[in-house]
Amino acid sequence: MPEMLLPEGVSIKNPDKIFIGGAWAKPSTDKTFTLIDPNTEQPVGRVAEAVEADMDCAVESARKAFDDGPWPTTPPAERANYLYRLADALKKREGEIAKAWTAQVGMLSVAAPFIVGGGAASVQHMAAVTEAYEFEKRADTNAADTAIVVREPVGVVAAIAPWNAPYTIMLSKVVAALSAGCTVIMKPSPETPLEAYIIAEAAEEIGLPPGVVNLVCGDRAASDHLVCNHGVDKVSFTGSTLAGKRIASVCGERIARCTLELGGKSAAIIRDDFATAEAAKLLTSTITIFSGQVCAMLSRAIVPRTRHDELADAIANEMKKVKIGYSDAPDTQLGPLAMARQRDRVEGYIEKGKQTAELVTGGGRPSHLNRGFFIEPTLFANVDNTSVIAQEEIFGPVLSLIPCEDEEDAIRIANESNYGLNGSVLTHDHEAAYKIARRMRSGGVAQNGMRADFALPFGGFKQSGIGREGGVEGLAAYLETKTILLDGKPSQFAG
Repeated sequence: MPEMLLPEGVSIKNPDKIFIGGAWAKPSTDKTFTLIDPNTEQPVGRVAEAVEADMDCAVESARKAFDDGPWPTTPPAERANYLYRLADALKKREGEIAKAWTAQVGMLSVAAPFIVGGGAASVQHMAAVTEAYEFEKRADTNAADTAIVVREPVGVVAAIAPWNAPYTIMLSKVVAALSAGCTVIMKPSPETPLEAYIIAEAAEEIGLPPGVVNLVCGDRAASDHLVCNHGVDKVSFTGSTLAGKRIASVCGERIARCTLELGGKSAAIIRDDFATAEAAKLLTSTITIFSGQVCAMLSRAIVPRTRHDELADAIANEMKKVKIGYSDAPDTQLGPLAMARQRDRVEGYIEKGKQTAELVTGGGRPSHLNRGFFIEPTLFANVDNTSVIAQEEIFGPVLSLIPCEDEEDAIRIANESNYGLNGSVLTHDHEAAYKIARRMRSGGVAQNGMRADFALPFGGFKQSGIGREGGVEGLAAYLETKTILLDGKPSQFAG
């Protein structure tokens, strides 16, 4: 196996191993994944690659822990206590987690700690939800003396997280599954495995029963093998719609459960009471967040035709002010894209956009940087909403400005998409924002920007996914409902 390598400031004990059955084990082969710093294009880390045989071992371990182990029947209060301890263990390592994120995919070093800092709080929130949730309750019935509705864990969960927000997304899946009493197989992206290693080490530190949390990082073929394994009861996947369709078809074939949080092409509707300068600043600062690599990104801006040109000029002026630079520079506002293939993808969409819309600014690689996967913030104007750049997820700092005739037309355009993940209404009239939000076909809508609270349900309509993550709804996604009808009340039932 090649010599292991880790980013500066990140300490992982067993990067050359996988975590199965509560122990760190050598994988079946000596294959590894090499992690590339998108700022320097140089190797910054290396971890073990799990292949199909390793996926099967992970499923076997999680299956045994669920079928024979204590975790599914551990009282919710005890499970909550484990989660509180997990939050404490992860809190101590937030600095490492932030450094890992920056090193692997270029998240700005000034922003990473703040976002990572919400992880422990989200675990604590789910612990509180676990304590308060009614896993069993009495129900009214005419069919028996006593009716009890029970919520039981769905079983073995394959948690598959993407590379753009590897810590918060994986952690959300893991803690919801643990809260429910499920056992988990973490399958992180090959580009960002380090966060899952830290979660596994934290699970080991707090003494979770063997097999309750497992870690295997594999490529696309091995991941597909994991999804196809009949020992997996549920797949929780965040990633592309294309991969989500494959997972949905596999789960559908054997009626396995799945939660899918997929792509987006989210719209921001700009009302006339929202000033042009204010809109330009908001839309520019939003599209540059993590270089536009956010599934809920507001990548379509819908504006009255009479204001289109002035807004295009204002956004272009704001984009030209954006400081493009390396992720560790404190004044950088726009860092690199995560990897070479992602830069190539974004550049491909920019070329397609030039054929159907007006390129106002950006579209190229910044001339002052001779290394790294950088793209300038890019604005297309007079975009036809049926065009490729308005309909397909670009996942980069590319904004499409779309003219509309009136508010009704704006809502129609916003909904004219295969996606329905997020949206925004730019207005200072909260009554109007509410009315428009109710008509937008998306899983989330916020007034004046891209907002989210992952203690609340998050997910999408249409091809943006199935199910919700976060909060009580996120916990419910890992539970099955059972109805028990009895001739009398059992002594062990407190309801």
